[in-house]
Amino acid sequence: MEKMNKAYEKVKMLVGIEVEDEQAAALGENNSFMDEFNRNCTMSTKERLYGFAICFVAGLTCTLLSMLVFFNPIKFGVAFTLGNLLSIGSTAFLIGPKRQVTMMLDPVRIYATAIYLASMIIALFCALYVHNKLLTLLAITLEFGALIWYSLSYIPFARGMVSKVMVACFDTEF
Repeated sequence: MEKMNKAYEKVKMLVGIEVEDEQAAALGENNSFMDEFNRNCTMSTKERLYGFAICFVAGLTCTLLSMLVFFNPIKFGVAFTLGNLLSIGSTAFLIGPKRQVTMMLDPVRIYATAIYLASMIIALFCALYVHNKLLTLLAITLEFGALIWYSLSYIPFARGMVSKVMVACFDTEF
């Protein structure tokens, strides 16, 4: 029975339900907005997996469909950014919105997160309000680079390795 309880606790941690949160809720302590929001978003493991799959597939579909309108940077920028937002939002179903925000604001990836979110906003602004194809294309390029850098922040030592490879590739000294 004890092994089953430990396994159950590990599953709860995996899907973003923390034991301390449940105990704090039981005691009725004063909680922050994110704690309250996270507690109100309780879903079963099956519902979380369905939510993740639907949101991820929708994001992947938007991203892939954006390739069909590649030569119209405005439509491409909107579809590509929407696909990225849906893909990032899909992970919130697995780990919970509180842990998602906490991981995005982790000191290791705070700058990558800020640049990535800013590049999405700039791409949408250029596509929807400025209507300049060149600026939209530049913003999408920045967004794609920021997406790669943000994604690498979740892999240990990946950003350091990529940085060293890029320096080695573009080193002009012989």
